[in-house]
Amino acid sequence: MVAVTANPRRWWALGALVASMLTLGFDMTILNVALPTMAGDLGATTGQQQWMADAYVVVFAALMLPAGLLGDRFGRRRMLITGLALFLVGSLMGALASDVNWVIAARAFMGIGGALVTPLALSVLPSLFDPDERAKAIGIISAASALGLPLGPIIGGWLLNHFWWGSVFLVNVPMAAIGIAACVFLLPETSDPASPRVAPLSTALTATGLGALIYAIIEAPGRGWSDGVVLAMFAAAAVLLTALVLRERRAVRPMLDMTLLAHRGFLFNTLAATLVMFVLSGLMFVLPPYLQAVLGHDALGTGVRLLPMMGGLMIAARGAQPVVAKFGARAVVSAGLVVLAFAALLGSRTTADSGYGFVALWLSITGVGFGFCIVPAMDGALGALPRDRAGSGSGLLMTLRQVGAAIGIALLGSLLAGIFRDRLDVTGLPPQAAHTAGESVIAAHLIAAKAGPEGAARLAASANDAYVHGMGVVLLVCGIAALVAALLAAVLLPKAAAPAQEAESTGAAMVVTVEDA
Repeated sequence: MVAVTANPRRWWALGALVASMLTLGFDMTILNVALPTMAGDLGATTGQQQWMADAYVVVFAALMLPAGLLGDRFGRRRMLITGLALFLVGSLMGALASDVNWVIAARAFMGIGGALVTPLALSVLPSLFDPDERAKAIGIISAASALGLPLGPIIGGWLLNHFWWGSVFLVNVPMAAIGIAACVFLLPETSDPASPRVAPLSTALTATGLGALIYAIIEAPGRGWSDGVVLAMFAAAAVLLTALVLRERRAVRPMLDMTLLAHRGFLFNTLAATLVMFVLSGLMFVLPPYLQAVLGHDALGTGVRLLPMMGGLMIAARGAQPVVAKFGARAVVSAGLVVLAFAALLGSRTTADSGYGFVALWLSITGVGFGFCIVPAMDGALGALPRDRAGSGSGLLMTLRQVGAAIGIALLGSLLAGIFRDRLDVTGLPPQAAHTAGESVIAAHLIAAKAGPEGAARLAASANDAYVHGMGVVLLVCGIAALVAALLAAVLLPKAAAPAQEAESTGAAMVVTVEDA
């Protein structure tokens, strides 16, 4: 067994990883600001607008597992640089596209790059940092990734005020270039030459199975959960993923190591992180329309008003390590989930007249709860991994987190849409206008703007009340889900994460190659 000594440039290397994650963080929210403008210029239908945003998510989630294994096999720094390069090329394609289908293709291409970057940025950490420093490093990485949530709308709103819609893609180019340069000059190479080879059939089963699952989750709220296409996709996902598991269980050197799930620390910390993403996705899904449509802020103002969550997250990320050292990871993850539940339940009391001050309060608490549960949960999951499976294990961790977020958006978005349509008063509107108004609170306000003064005021007030009521129900569900997750974490999480060396149950020799850049 080869011990990995602390790399003297590890904090500079962390800077390279931060640059990589920040590049992806911008893209998570910046496109949403540009969609209305792009739809008008490109003539995109509602479905095409959805796929401009979702093509990235589908490819991203479907390829993260194989991407982690590629990093294990061929070098994590090399694959990180490749991923950032693909992301840069996809961004250029999006900026220069003149057809909506090319925009969708560019977003899918960017998803390939994102799938390479995200799990590998995490998998490098166990080789760079010892357990005492790793929690701090994960906190910094999480803060960099979350920073894109509020900065995306801020930067996107500013760009759209000064340039054409393609600028929201073009801004990724210098960011990706900085990330590539940082990885080249600052990040040491880590790999596992003895890791399993990438099996084409298993890769295809993973990508198509997860792709079908994410596709069904995304399409179900619009098509209906009983729609034939949705049911067929769920069935296909079940068949493909079952075939993957059966094939990998029989493999001598499996690509997807099912024994990772036998490590209690990895399994239950991953479950906790996935449930956190489910809750957080619901919170972040319902808030921007409230700020824009109900309170009347523009895209730039909405992004600025999401900053309190970032402040709470930074406080928690900074304080998580000493708190975990004193009370243990299980207590801190459980307490963080309780704080997150409190924030959601407090947010469920928001009304159309609450104003931004109340929102800023529970949004700050959300950031604190998120930071205190996600940082130790991810640190515990990574700490339970054998170092030679860091790439594939991180890929599995990030895939499950992404699936949790997608399920949260799909289920909670469907709940919100149903409540909004049922409570919206469209009395006196023509059938087509009533149908359009029921699609979203923003659409209802656009219809109200075309009505007479009296009808506009009535429809706008009804839309605000209906949306706020639906948002309250969604936040209530998020709060209950967070409380259930807190109970599960308190019961199931191990008291302390096992060192990576002890976590390897197979007894095989660990081979870790660390080369200076």
